[in-house]
Amino acid sequence: MATHSFSILFWLLSNRISKKTGEAPVMARITVNGKRAEISTGKKIHPSKWNVNSGRMKGSSEEARVFNRSLANMHLDIEKIYVGLRNDDQYVSAQAIKSIYQGKSTHQHSVLELFRYHNEQLKAQIGQGYAEGTWKRYCAALNHTENFIRYHFNRDDMSLLELKYDFITEFEFYLRTVKKMSQNTAMKYLVYFKKIVFIAIKNDWIQKDPFARFEIKMKEVKKGYLTKEELRNLYTKKIKIERLDQVRDVFLFCCYTGLAYVDVEKLTLENVSIGLDGESWIFVERTKTGSSSNVPLLPIAKEIIEKYKDHPVVRIHGKLLPVCSNQKMNAYLKELADICGISKNITFHMARHTFATTVTLSNGVAIETVGSMLGHKNLKTTQIYAKVVQEKVSQDMKKLKSVLGDLGSSKAANQ
Repeated sequence: MATHSFSILFWLLSNRISKKTGEAPVMARITVNGKRAEISTGKKIHPSKWNVNSGRMKGSSEEARVFNRSLANMHLDIEKIYVGLRNDDQYVSAQAIKSIYQGKSTHQHSVLELFRYHNEQLKAQIGQGYAEGTWKRYCAALNHTENFIRYHFNRDDMSLLELKYDFITEFEFYLRTVKKMSQNTAMKYLVYFKKIVFIAIKNDWIQKDPFARFEIKMKEVKKGYLTKEELRNLYTKKIKIERLDQVRDVFLFCCYTGLAYVDVEKLTLENVSIGLDGESWIFVERTKTGSSSNVPLLPIAKEIIEKYKDHPVVRIHGKLLPVCSNQKMNAYLKELADICGISKNITFHMARHTFATTVTLSNGVAIETVGSMLGHKNLKTTQIYAKVVQEKVSQDMKKLKSVLGDLGSSKAANQ
């Protein structure tokens, strides 16, 4: 059982003296481990009748005995709450005692208790608006929160009432230094934790938002993608190793459809049908967001589907393409990059970025159309790719200006 410094002090709020009666309110101050919480006793008294040293009304009159007995009873009630929390091995703080005394809370909800409850609720909704990956990310966030509390406070849990601004800043520092996370990764885990805090606020389990003065800053990360030349090299290269040939084709398929690994892996023949324009389309619900991603099939994507229509995985299991594990995909893509003379560190998700930049936006497809095909719920997400394209155009134009400048210099020299 943890030990605490605990005291109760009754004092006069002398700066609130009533002009009509000349009386001032009597307050109770609860102090636990140096932190205070103040409660009104509901009593008022003239300053001349108040004994500052004893924290009681002066004298032994009937009025004084009734007044002081009321304060003594309040003192006893507050002390009982403190002892009860200690005996139940619950979190003890001045604010917690105040909340219980005022009837705002009889149970001290804890951080990890609420986090686990949230994750259990989320798990029950997998496939009904939430993806398994979302649940796993919240489980990882819970694990980091639990480890932080143990590391920083040397405890197994803590009350929601303890959540202050410094908890958030210390948590960020822990993620960045002890866990050695990048800024964006640390911020993502704080976003998950903020969701838990929001639940506590909505339920009135905490009064102040510890995130109120904390700014979640994400560093802009440039999305890796393949250029037209690199995409052409990958497409035209003769690959004799079957496993690499299949990975190349699945990767190219996603470069021309914008699908993520989890979405292409679950595709079946039923996801391909004829659209209103009479052409073949892929209709799929994105695993990550649950939003629709409807994409017309470009010739290369059609060609790849046709190539694998008799593959055992397609015929027996009804899959659209033979897709191996994401881990193998990324390992084999590194081999393919070497074979095709691509110096970039290719990962499977780069296919989605390539579709957005090189295949669509660079060829004049409207940003709203690209966002729709990618299944983005917010156009701001798509605008990241548009910015990448603008940077590429800017770089190309600088090279052109340099060439034109050289031509101008040569002409001047020959005159």
